[in-house]
Amino acid sequence: MALLNILNYPDKRLYKVAKPVETVNDRIRRLVADMAETMYAAPGVGLAATQVDVHERVVVIDVSETHDELRVFINPEIVWKSDEKKLSEEGCLSVPGIYDDVERAEKVRVRALNEKSESFEVDCEGLLAVCIQHEMDHLLGHVFVEYLSPLKQSRIKTRMKKLAHAM
Repeated sequence: MALLNILNYPDKRLYKVAKPVETVNDRIRRLVADMAETMYAAPGVGLAATQVDVHERVVVIDVSETHDELRVFINPEIVWKSDEKKLSEEGCLSVPGIYDDVERAEKVRVRALNEKSESFEVDCEGLLAVCIQHEMDHLLGHVFVEYLSPLKQSRIKTRMKKLAHAM
């Protein structure tokens, strides 16, 4: 396993739309393992392949307190969203140190493949629902700051560029 480099906003590669995984093979399983290691080391609760400059539809999530309940979503799709919305504070490994409220569906049902290429569906609510919607946005080339006001977006972009120059 290896730690992967996480792209930082406003890197243009974060806006690429991920392609479906054609075959769940050893390369994809290695990507999943590397993404999980990277997510835990960051530390974070979710990571999309787009964030590590791999533009395929792969997401890893672990919202457990003990960080031992890794969930893998390959080619995820939301097949149902509740009409009820909820405002939750979000952060992002690609936008370190920035947190703000984003409104999302309170509950979602997701269909995906696991690392064994088995299809499954899962009903998500709470932090898991927020996280899967956030990570799936990455697969579509979106970053959570796009939900914020233009003024906040501009301030965050300026701050992130200053951080990049300081490194």
